[in-house]
Amino acid sequence: MATEWIGQEEAHDEGVAMALGERIRELRKEHGWSQAELGERVGTDSQRISRYEGGRITPSVDALVRLADALDASVDYLVRDDMPRQVLDGHDLGKFAGRLGDLAELSEGDQEVVSQVVDGLLAKRRLKALAGGIA
Repeated sequence: MATEWIGQEEAHDEGVAMALGERIRELRKEHGWSQAELGERVGTDSQRISRYEGGRITPSVDALVRLADALDASVDYLVRDDMPRQVLDGHDLGKFAGRLGDLAELSEGDQEVVSQVVDGLLAKRRLKALAGGIA
């Protein structure tokens, strides 16, 4: 079994790469963006976006997270056919909805800490889901 490095881009199974590429293209077009515009939003160039969409390379985990954020979708949705577009669909957000207004009472520094904690937890959850789908 070959060792895979997280963050390394390489050509993978053609069917998986094409499905991912098609999903990226579909969402990009839904937003009305060119490949260059999507590339700018995720910190890369149009040629790399073209290679992702064509299934010639697979984005690194970091790139997948940035693509998912830009395309308003979950990483799970990008890489798995059986996943909803947003992971939060169906979750009870009622307990958080009332608390969001409370965040305005916090200092800017504390708001940044809360944001970083949420970002970290989301990244952890997305990586776990992605790793579970690779097995």
